[in-house]
Amino acid sequence: MRGRRGGIKIRAVRVGVLLPLLVLLGVVFAGSSSQQHPTTPIYDVALDFNDTHHLYWRIDYLKEEVEFEVHTKGKGRQPWLAVGFSDRGLLEGSDLCVLWTDWHGRVHFQNAFVDSSLRLDAADHQDCQDFRYKVRDDVVKFTFSRKFDTCHPHHYVIQRGTTHVVWSWGVGPLYRLSGVLAKGDHTGMVRVELLKPPLPTTTLDNTQVLEVRSQKVRVPAEETTYWCTVERLPDSFAKKQHVLQVAFGPVIEAGNEDLVHHMELFHCEYPPEVTIPKYQGPCAAPDRAPEIDACKRVLAAWAMGASPFVYPLEAGLPIGGPDFNPYVMLEVHYNNPRLVAGRVDSSGLGLHYTRRLRAHDAAIMELGLEYTAKMAIPPHLPSFTLSGYCVPECTALGLPAEGIHVFGSQLHTHLTGVRAWTKHIRDGTELNDLNRDDHYSTHFQEIRRLPHTVHVLPGDVLVMSCEFSTKDRDNVTVGGFAISDEMCVNYIHYYPRTDLEVCKSSIDSSTLINYFSFMKRWELQATSREASWRQNYQAIRWTPLRSGMLGDLYLNSPLSMQCNKSSGVRFPGYWENIPIPHILHPLEPPPSPCSPAEKVVENDSPLMN
Repeated sequence: MRGRRGGIKIRAVRVGVLLPLLVLLGVVFAGSSSQQHPTTPIYDVALDFNDTHHLYWRIDYLKEEVEFEVHTKGKGRQPWLAVGFSDRGLLEGSDLCVLWTDWHGRVHFQNAFVDSSLRLDAADHQDCQDFRYKVRDDVVKFTFSRKFDTCHPHHYVIQRGTTHVVWSWGVGPLYRLSGVLAKGDHTGMVRVELLKPPLPTTTLDNTQVLEVRSQKVRVPAEETTYWCTVERLPDSFAKKQHVLQVAFGPVIEAGNEDLVHHMELFHCEYPPEVTIPKYQGPCAAPDRAPEIDACKRVLAAWAMGASPFVYPLEAGLPIGGPDFNPYVMLEVHYNNPRLVAGRVDSSGLGLHYTRRLRAHDAAIMELGLEYTAKMAIPPHLPSFTLSGYCVPECTALGLPAEGIHVFGSQLHTHLTGVRAWTKHIRDGTELNDLNRDDHYSTHFQEIRRLPHTVHVLPGDVLVMSCEFSTKDRDNVTVGGFAISDEMCVNYIHYYPRTDLEVCKSSIDSSTLINYFSFMKRWELQATSREASWRQNYQAIRWTPLRSGMLGDLYLNSPLSMQCNKSSGVRFPGYWENIPIPHILHPLEPPPSPCSPAEKVVENDSPLMN
């Protein structure tokens, strides 16, 4: 599969594809409560590149806890191993469960924090429960459980979305745990979705795989390249098919995992008899055929770190058929910050499909901010939030009377994004979030199935918000396509398919012109009506006061809307100067699993304050 020549290929799949599930439950979680959960999936991830340390886990939603099992291959005398959780993947401040042996040969298992000097500090309250271990064939195996919320201050709360799992390994024995350097002899971090939704396992028997790949692209020595490949589907797609899974790993060129940032597959929205010129080259090349401009309807999307995405039993992504133009376009975003020349890539997407059609056609819709330099994030800020709106005027026109059902979501930013969420509002009343990731990382952008299908009706509002951190940047960051620019987007997967493809916003243009005029007249900044949005933002000398003013401007200014069909044409109407929809009735916070008596202030780690 890896390293093959590009283009479009089809291969058969006869074995069902399942979520990671180990067959021998007597091996994994040996001695734990596996007998009580015979049908609960077990997930796993290698903690290091050599798979010396491996983590398995299973979720018990009734108990609101996660059961873990760690396997580590012996490397020395009485080693110690710490596995735990970190807000952003750093050791400092992480919450660890540590297996260690003292100088008397006694085995201990303790909860510990990492202080500001990067040393372990044993916690007063131990929340690494149900510890068991054994050693066999030079492999140490141990199990433990952890509540989603331990109800104790400073302890990590396991939430939906991304979890940064950190680990350290060192040679023992130890005299005591506190004071030991947390990084040990080896340390690392992986990102996972620990709380995977409890969805039924889907098999993909007797499906075929359509691979759409780039063709030996010589990636330019530039930081950002968008490379497009237009191909014609095989003749077998003259009949309609349903895509059941979008898979990525098999068609990422070996050795280029760091180069391919994200990919999208678009359909060319033309009548079936129209021929589109085949093309391979920069997506914005001025000499490419104008017909390619209509290749805008998203069929599949992937971003760095994603795992395969499986559709629900009631829907599939439609592709092919007598009314379906057979041309598609693959867009690959290459991120080459070291400006390395000579790298060649043939990556792409793999779509598992079948002729056994499901009840509904699925589709993808873009929510959030326009890809435009009208939006900006000032420098030296630990936190700055931008929001893009899908307004009721757009959903009223674009959605059917019975609404749509959203079952999947992919949150997307570039390098400064640290948190992302989508609010759902109906008649001024805030409903449950459509998706949220409070530990978001641009390096782990999965398309995730939602725990419950979300019903969105005409007139509803969807607000995509992203929190950014620019504390390490010396100049303003503007919206745009470059990896050094920013985005704030949610690609939602839903059924039934509609004509609404893009529902995104930016600040109203006339309001922004007036803002730059104000900055020139009253703040004496070098802004100008003749300069571009980017140039004007870069001309401002940013202070905390001016950064706060910009944030207030975005919160209170009217919008410029993209309410677009899959052809790229806007729905009828005037989409400038649209008022921001507001929440009149906020959602009540969810009930806490902890009683007031449990939420006491403790000195688990005085250095964690």
